[in-house]
Amino acid sequence: MPAGSSWGGDGTYEFWLNEKNDWIWPPLHQAADRMEERVARSELVSELKKTPVTVVARVLRQMMRELLLAQSSDWPFILRTGTSPEYARKRLENHLARFWALDAMLDGAIDAEALGALEAVDWIFPDCDPLLYRDRP
Repeated sequence: MPAGSSWGGDGTYEFWLNEKNDWIWPPLHQAADRMEERVARSELVSELKKTPVTVVARVLRQMMRELLLAQSSDWPFILRTGTSPEYARKRLENHLARFWALDAMLDGAIDAEALGALEAVDWIFPDCDPLLYRDRP
């Protein structure tokens, strides 16, 4: 098991864990927990395994993309350095808002047009696999 380390000052995590950015961690953890809950549901897992890709699988994949983008280490680093904190705050909040909007689609009607628009904006990791968020024994 590799030891924890960082390229941050003094090899510590102070750029990512400090009073300027401590507010970001609870909503990121909440979103990650929700992703785990979603992919634990058997009916959603079966959607992820279907070919061709279903609209439900597309929603889950876009949720994963938005979560990964929200979790970028750039945002807390920028907040700490103060180089462009409003930009970092906005990016983080936008990705989380998109994540929760997609999550809501799974409980109601899926807006395929809105989903397509989000996919067009952030199509990073085209083959991402939300099943990576499943609990492992």
